[in-house]
Amino acid sequence: MATTKLNVEPINVDFVLKDKIYQALKQAIVAVNVYAHPEEPRLDKRQLSKDLGVSRTPIREAIARLEQEGFVRTVPRKGVFVVRKTKKQVLEMITVWAALESMAARLITNNARDEEIATLRKMFATFGDDQVQAKIDEYSAANIRFHQAILKMSHCDLLNRLADNLLIHMRWIRMRTISERDRASRSIIDHLHIIEALEARDTELAERLVRQHTLDLGVHVEKNVHYLD
Repeated sequence: MATTKLNVEPINVDFVLKDKIYQALKQAIVAVNVYAHPEEPRLDKRQLSKDLGVSRTPIREAIARLEQEGFVRTVPRKGVFVVRKTKKQVLEMITVWAALESMAARLITNNARDEEIATLRKMFATFGDDQVQAKIDEYSAANIRFHQAILKMSHCDLLNRLADNLLIHMRWIRMRTISERDRASRSIIDHLHIIEALEARDTELAERLVRQHTLDLGVHVEKNVHYLD
């Protein structure tokens, strides 16, 4: 069975070694497009130990921590795999995300500065009507930054902590689906409408648009994402 080689670098050994290893593995796992292939990416603990320049004991401890958080799973006699969510699980995550992000939008209209909201429009300044598909990788990255910014601008620490790990899974599914069925072109229109509502401090409209934007992703997944069945 093929293994997935993560892009990691050696770590200096010090008193925060365990946390550094955990953070390095988590960041590397986040960078993997887990839905790009039908199989769950398999990790090689021996290779990770070599790449990070540490023994396998702290690698095992970091993997155990990541397994508790739902990012990897250990299969006896087969290895460690980055978790791919089922379609049902993805749809549940989308529902929860819609609730969190729409509340963040509501908070933005009350808490965010005009200068903060203005940064959202700048994210899409380089994407004209005919450039989204041509720059799909760039737009996909901007799309993720947009949703991260919505959370941050809420200025609600607890909301951000609740959304932290969920954001990683949402990032994966957004990256995988953004190029499907012209979703990118519809997405940028949604984003601009959301930005207009936030700029106008229209709390009810901003909350509704953000929630519907995410729920529309759920509709797309339900109808078209058969690789998760």
